[in-house]
Amino acid sequence: MKPKPWKTLSSKPIYENPWMRLREDLAEMPDGRTTIYGVVTFGDCVGVVPFVDKDQVLLVCQYRYVQGENHRWEIPTGGVHPGETLEQAAQRELAEEAGYHAGRLTHISSYYTSKCICDETAHLYIGQDLTPARVPPDDTEFLEQRVFPFDEALRMTLDGEIMDSMSVIALLLAARQRAQR
Repeated sequence: MKPKPWKTLSSKPIYENPWMRLREDLAEMPDGRTTIYGVVTFGDCVGVVPFVDKDQVLLVCQYRYVQGENHRWEIPTGGVHPGETLEQAAQRELAEEAGYHAGRLTHISSYYTSKCICDETAHLYIGQDLTPARVPPDDTEFLEQRVFPFDEALRMTLDGEIMDSMSVIALLLAARQRAQR
């Protein structure tokens, strides 16, 4: 038997900025007891593994404030803007962060980045048949770009050098897809 859903009794906004919202809900559990539940809403985000040719991918590096790191490589990622399709957002992020447009964009996965307190769904793509598309990055992005052999990007993922979930999942799924060919 499936678990019974919880019922939201009230919801109170706590904080909001252009990238996220935080609210506090009072929820009734299936047994009638109530609990406070914090929810952070980010919305949809996208990530692209850009293959510059059949064996090389372009990764980006930027300072990540929360982790205080500036040395980890990742795939181009970002949020979906209002009115954009997922594919449009993926192409925009690819152009902003990597400087390319994908002639072929293949969806490989969608997943919840955190199933407990975050409302955010990531949508991952493989980008191929790249052509230059210079678009200025967001005003908070200061990026380094580098082309890596795909096997090295996969090794970096397996060795824990690449740690963000979007990059890890996308690179592992890209490896799986390549192995199935």
